[in-house]
Amino acid sequence: MQHLITNKTAKFLFFVTSLILASCTPLEVRPFELPRFNLPTEAEVITLPEPKVIEKQAASPVAVTPQSLWQRLFSLYQFPAVDNKRIQAEINWYKKHPGYLNRVQKNAVPYLFHIVNEIEKRGMPGELALLPIVESAYRPFAYSHGRAAGLWQFIPSTGHAFGLEQTWWYDGRRDVYMSSNVALRYLSKLAKRFDDDWFLALAGYNAGGGTVSSAIRRNKKAGKNTDFWSLSLRRETKHYVPKLIAIATVLANAEKYGIQLIPLENKPFFERVDIVKQIDLARAAELAGISIEELYVLNPSFNQWATSPTGPHYLLIPVENAAQFKLNLASLPDTQRLKWVRYKVKDGDTIGQIARRYRTTIKQIQQANSIRNHTIRADKHLLIPTANFNDALYPGSALMRKKAIVNTPRKGYKIEYRVESGDSFWLIAKRYRVSIRQLAKWNAMAPGDTLKTGQKLVIWDDHSHTRPNTRLAARLKNQTIHYTVKNGDSLYLISKKFKVGVNDLKRWNTLNKKYLKPGQKIKVIVDITRS
Repeated sequence: MQHLITNKTAKFLFFVTSLILASCTPLEVRPFELPRFNLPTEAEVITLPEPKVIEKQAASPVAVTPQSLWQRLFSLYQFPAVDNKRIQAEINWYKKHPGYLNRVQKNAVPYLFHIVNEIEKRGMPGELALLPIVESAYRPFAYSHGRAAGLWQFIPSTGHAFGLEQTWWYDGRRDVYMSSNVALRYLSKLAKRFDDDWFLALAGYNAGGGTVSSAIRRNKKAGKNTDFWSLSLRRETKHYVPKLIAIATVLANAEKYGIQLIPLENKPFFERVDIVKQIDLARAAELAGISIEELYVLNPSFNQWATSPTGPHYLLIPVENAAQFKLNLASLPDTQRLKWVRYKVKDGDTIGQIARRYRTTIKQIQQANSIRNHTIRADKHLLIPTANFNDALYPGSALMRKKAIVNTPRKGYKIEYRVESGDSFWLIAKRYRVSIRQLAKWNAMAPGDTLKTGQKLVIWDDHSHTRPNTRLAARLKNQTIHYTVKNGDSLYLISKKFKVGVNDLKRWNTLNKKYLKPGQKIKVIVDITRS
């Protein structure tokens, strides 16, 4: 696996990580700037070098030619010409932020050809290929405050309604291939509902078809026009359609608006390869001769270290690597698709505990060992499927994306808070004088997610916005005491007594010897709300 982190992929990593990180974050109504990778940003992520493949295509702006993907896309435009203040306001914003449009173009490189292809097959307006810019800035790991995910930002319920499976292993809302098909099918359905009025269909995609139909009925009853521009809709939806029109207008007239288009060849970026059954993603990347970061960018739907045991059984592989991947996969023994650990069951073990330890599922352990229920016996051996490599080599996994977001430095000082019974995002945000969205974003969550007692949350206290009494309370919460070691004491027992970590005790004190001596003084920083 050396090639996963060699110079071959060094250039690719920064780009990829920015996609992975940026995407875990709540989205703003107006396009926002994303940090270039600290693994999680607005949904921040780890800073990695830019992908080699992208660099080749984005090296320097060139004129759009008839053979370019841009020209093909612009030839598919179908929206009627509209000129009003709402659209002009959006155009003005994009003119002032060329850097944003440059970033979203780079983000779109791996996916745009496929989406343009699917749109053309269906005879749909080419402008719809730019809708993921409005939805997610073309970031496959984007996660909004409303729990929407993926390029097309499906919420869980809509995803389920259209057959996008969401499990521990796999989230179809982030599946580039499946979610794009579903999004275009949904948009076609909405267009049919609104008599092929694509502006109303887009409003329905954002706010729900029922909401738009209700607004139309109200206007009809009041004797008003029922076109999109005349409806009374929520603020976000009113801006939604003008944003897409503005983006389509600016990109198609890039020279006029001072925007540079990156060169995009009119050819496939990836190939969809049948893998037949589950495989470790690091192993798949090795077989394809690409970095695992590159693999996650094209296959962001997989939440863990492997593809889902129940499917879908395919991977998107860069076109230039697909033949090598298929050849290597065909000669790979089944025993090397996953790493198997032989585990001896201990007293008190449960299948659930073992599954969590090896980052797999109860069902998979049961299937691998022909267990029909949850009963296991001490001293018996189980075969456990697990990752080939350590967690750090799976940066696109849900675990590593969350760690990257939570560990991203931010303004102010960091407070670690443990959730207590009865807590909610609202109560904790009010107590620390931060917004609910901020609190959720810092912890790679959405405001609607459930908090669990004992769960650790990160809170960033910005001194400039915190009242003096709040800052004082935070300082008083952590008290330094000097503890006198007693007979029988150990670092472990003292850590349990004061609810701190053994490593913290070592860090706070210069402990040259292995054992503590009675009467010895050691420094302990205590959270008085927990001790």
